[in-house]
Amino acid sequence: MAPGPSPSLQLPSFLHGTFPSVHQKTAKEGMQCGEQYLRDGTFPVPRQMLEVPPGEVVMAHEVVDFQHERPAWRLYMVSNVKNSLYEALEGQNTIPARDAYEVFFREAAWGALYFAIHSTGPESAERTAVRLRAVLRFWEPLQSVRYLFKHPGAAHTLDELMMAACGWAMEAWCPEGAASTSSRLETAAERMARATREDCIEAILRQMPRALSSSRSLKHRKVLADLSFQRERLAMLDARAFARVSGACTADLIGQLYDWDRELEMH
Repeated sequence: MAPGPSPSLQLPSFLHGTFPSVHQKTAKEGMQCGEQYLRDGTFPVPRQMLEVPPGEVVMAHEVVDFQHERPAWRLYMVSNVKNSLYEALEGQNTIPARDAYEVFFREAAWGALYFAIHSTGPESAERTAVRLRAVLRFWEPLQSVRYLFKHPGAAHTLDELMMAACGWAMEAWCPEGAASTSSRLETAAERMARATREDCIEAILRQMPRALSSSRSLKHRKVLADLSFQRERLAMLDARAFARVSGACTADLIGQLYDWDRELEMH
């Protein structure tokens, strides 16, 4: 990929255009990625990069894309590249290709941002730290544009986007705050990268109230809200299960709460 951050944000040409054209281009790109991956385990570098003019809006989430006929920068359509990549693998295990794709394209500003703001599964502390650090590498060019995320009409700055998408990481791993969003993300990433299991447990416990407030159909809420119960159950998780919640991502903690709720129901 590129040797370092560019002063302006660039996106692959297959992410710009009307929705039908971007859908077609990203599907083609994904098939080419899959074919090359099957041949030699690598991915092709995008053939053409386009500079995004300063101040322009990038669509970072599909829920805000209502005007399909309007040409736009559609970052979220990286998901379509990945879907076509998986189809090209012809039934093979997609996880190695998924991980390799992320590692490769995280070295570009557009890839770093996409993988930081779009959850592709359980967010371990280790993986989240790598993703956040990738975004921080490209902070200056990523700041040059605005982003539509989950609220139509609300164009976010990069700081606002990262707070909306990754605020859970900052709250769990840098609860004391910081002078800027980037410095808070940097502190959170540093702590995640060197976290022990006990460090992860403390971060998870800080985020559990938020997860509980978003889990409205729990049958054993009082038990689940007990701090000693949470700590005991977290200590019982094996290494793999614990890694899945170690980043303290709210969505992953909600899933864990419902798992525990079902276990309590069975007993």
